[in-house]
Amino acid sequence: MTKLDFYGAGFPYLQFKDLPGKLIVLEGTDGVGRSTQIQLLRQWLEAEGFAVSNTGLRRSPLTQPGLDAAKLGHTLSPLTMSLFYATDFADRLERQIIPALKAGFIVLSDRYFYSIIARDSIRGLNPHRLRKVYGFALKPDIILYLKADITTLVSRIVHGRGFDFWEAGMDIRCADNLYDSFCAYQTLLIQEFDRMVKEFGFITIDANQNVQSVFADLRTHIKNLFVPKSSS
Repeated sequence: MTKLDFYGAGFPYLQFKDLPGKLIVLEGTDGVGRSTQIQLLRQWLEAEGFAVSNTGLRRSPLTQPGLDAAKLGHTLSPLTMSLFYATDFADRLERQIIPALKAGFIVLSDRYFYSIIARDSIRGLNPHRLRKVYGFALKPDIILYLKADITTLVSRIVHGRGFDFWEAGMDIRCADNLYDSFCAYQTLLIQEFDRMVKEFGFITIDANQNVQSVFADLRTHIKNLFVPKSSS
């Protein structure tokens, strides 16, 4: 990342000329395998000699305790939760992501603000206003969208950690049970992500494949970030 590029005004008070690192974002629904791929990518990149930092939603020390408590209580409105997540993202971007990029690290982000917009839009918030909120966001070097169908997602959840209240969208009652609500909610998320593909330049990865096949596809695209551009 040599040219600084934000979705809006960025952070006008931060003074820096360039960011030599690379920002790589993995997006996708719950249960699609992002965390597994982040681990594999980190191991691969470090073995290749790169310094790597990783981050994800709710990892800001400023907001994580409050967000965790809010999710346990199920008492905050969608707008309040949206602003809470925006604060978390802003703090991580300013204090974790940008400093790491400035130091030349490759930053692997397990989701970015796109997931927040998708979730908030489903909960009735204005998608155009949501995009304006994140005008401070840095544009990643690459956004890899892991997409799997509902059958695959359900299978992985059932044989993995099990259904979760928030991942099933039970706060907005997509259905009267976790299974049906999960299917309905994740379908809505996929629709929101699909709308973003062209807008934000997502690269869609078939996440119905096995772990190693998905990993191979991700590596192919990421390697292109380090191919020198030929001079005209």
